Amino acid sequence: MVKEELRSFAEDEEAVGVVEVILILVVLIGLVLIFKDRLTKLVKQILTKIATQSNSV
Repeated sequence: MVKEELRSFAEDEEAVGVVEVILILVVLIGLVLIFKDRLTKLVKQILTKIATQSNSV
């Protein structure tokens, strides 16, 4: 009886972990969608800076 309860508790904890990961992914995807323009502009600036500095070396 105790083994069954421990097993069900362990299974419940795994399910909570999966839900947490899914929620974190949803939040990250939402942030990317909200700040998409700013992120693409930032990445372009960084890549341009890398390209210009690599030419000077």
